[in-house]
Amino acid sequence: MNHDILSKAATQARGLAIDAVHAAGIGHLGLPLGAAEIGAVLFSESLEFDPTTPKWLNRDRFVLSAGHGSMFLYGWLHLSGYNLPLEEIKNFRQLHSITPGHPEFGETDGVESTTGPLGQGVGNAVGMAVAEKHLQARFNTPDHKILDHHVICLAGDGCLQEGVAMEAMSFAGHFGLDNLILIYDSNDVTLDAMAEATQSEVVDAKYVAVGWEVQTIDGHDLDAVAKAVAKAKAADNGKPHLIIARTEIGRGIPEVAGTSKAHGEGGAKFAEAARKGLGLPEETFYVSEDVRAFFAKKTEARIAERKEWDGLFHAWKAANPAKAELLESALSGEFPSADELLGAIPAQPEKAAATRSSGGDVLNSLAEALPLLISGSADLHGSTKNYINNGGDFTRENPAGRNLLFGIREHGMGAIVNGIAYYGILQPSGATFLAFSDYMRGAVRLSALSHLRNFQIFTHDSVGVGEDGPTHQPVEQTSALRLIPNLDVIRPADAEETAGAFVAALTNPSGPTSLILTRQNLPQMTGIAADTRRRGVLQGGYIARKESGDLRLILISSGSELQHAMAAADELGDGVRVVSLPSLHRFNKLPKEQRDEILPPACRKRIAIEAGVSDLWYQYVGLDGVVLGIDRFGLSAPGDTVMRELGMTSDAVVSAAKALLG
Repeated sequence: MNHDILSKAATQARGLAIDAVHAAGIGHLGLPLGAAEIGAVLFSESLEFDPTTPKWLNRDRFVLSAGHGSMFLYGWLHLSGYNLPLEEIKNFRQLHSITPGHPEFGETDGVESTTGPLGQGVGNAVGMAVAEKHLQARFNTPDHKILDHHVICLAGDGCLQEGVAMEAMSFAGHFGLDNLILIYDSNDVTLDAMAEATQSEVVDAKYVAVGWEVQTIDGHDLDAVAKAVAKAKAADNGKPHLIIARTEIGRGIPEVAGTSKAHGEGGAKFAEAARKGLGLPEETFYVSEDVRAFFAKKTEARIAERKEWDGLFHAWKAANPAKAELLESALSGEFPSADELLGAIPAQPEKAAATRSSGGDVLNSLAEALPLLISGSADLHGSTKNYINNGGDFTRENPAGRNLLFGIREHGMGAIVNGIAYYGILQPSGATFLAFSDYMRGAVRLSALSHLRNFQIFTHDSVGVGEDGPTHQPVEQTSALRLIPNLDVIRPADAEETAGAFVAALTNPSGPTSLILTRQNLPQMTGIAADTRRRGVLQGGYIARKESGDLRLILISSGSELQHAMAAADELGDGVRVVSLPSLHRFNKLPKEQRDEILPPACRKRIAIEAGVSDLWYQYVGLDGVVLGIDRFGLSAPGDTVMRELGMTSDAVVSAAKALLG
């Protein structure tokens, strides 16, 4: 190890962070300055990657969970040769730069996940480690180990205080993810105060207790950092590895170093004095020629290492053509079309069934057609019905298992499933009751922000849950999820709509999907062609019952209430149209002409019915229409009784229609 050049690189990385935050007038200096030696070791010695091929399959994944310290990552990506020019460092936090305030997946080469909400990156790293373990078991062979990298995550006190991190780390310890290394930037500081004001646990004992191997080092000692990471990489004890790196936050700015004032941009006003104290020239955004030459030489070596792996990969492909075809199709983004997936799902039974049960049948049909589809549940497979039959459980002994047992860890599940999706290749999902989607909302929001191709299965979708009462009866959750931009929320009305919903989720090219499924049995809409129901979901909405004669009333619904709209239309007679709107997101993206064909603007007498809060439905019924919803919490009673008590019946629709029609 070249201590002189790495020390110089660490100093210059500090300078880049100081200058970028000073220029922007906002940002977080504490971690980039305090963890500079960690960055120097990781990006020069310990991480395996090729900056000229940032998506190399066997690269080490680095996740900056403490995303507020984004200039740490941007500085080291720039120095180590990624496509992040100095001009972008100068444009830190500016409009349309590739150096946004917190790292965003897809915006910058080398950024493996969107981080900033604390603790989420820890869960993402756990998910990436799960993905690698699973894919190793599926694709590695005794002769060709094409996957043997590590996932390294840098987190701070804020990350580890968040419950999502503990959920994910408990999961990682239990399942023995020894390809995972978490470096804890332990500097005794949080934003408001010194860390001792809010925490007093014995950190090493805490994580040993949940199955982690723990080391404690001086985070400013280059040799100590390198040896700790090397030891963690070489370990073969079936445990994930925590490196507690003791650091001084804001090192290099004496006025704030080691205090909570270093956490934000407070030290930026001392930029000139700090640069001088660090021995940097007056020139801002300075990187010396010898540092650039050092990393350029490292890049040459890394390209050679990646090309050597390319030879291994080509030999593996030749020896394993079937495996290679499957893997390469996933890597290239090839995916079966909606038509192909719909064709893989047989006609659904006509007897009444809960959409959670129909969803289980559909999922298993798709699992046969999609070998890289995996599924998980927060200790609720028996209720959410999303277990892949004959897929096996993911365990230490069987990492090839396609069913993930997350335990009662909804938020951790959301972040881990996101990590699997960030890794690419697999099509992951997680499941729980809709009422508990609130526990994982932060992870769902980030999946939408990051355009991840994963999906969530939320069952027990309404007050129809019944006797469990209002704590378990969602009323606002479906609409709350619909408010997340880029999240497709689908609430199917029967088994065939459920088939369309799963296909829509798996072919969504731009983001995640939340499937909202019932516990109670629903009748099958056999009066509507199965293909119409399936494809109607794909476009978001469709005419479920065409009016006879002149159109005088439109009934709009989704999910379990579509049956009531259909029954009411039969009673009301001529001139009544029923529209099924399982996905508001998809319907609103249709061309206006197509939306107007389904909901003709000339017909202003409209009624919407859904067993949930009513607000979002006014966009479809307008000022002249009526929404039958549930703008209160539920009741503990049999589900049918609760539905009747709260007006979710065909009689309520008929009464509202007669009043509206005069």
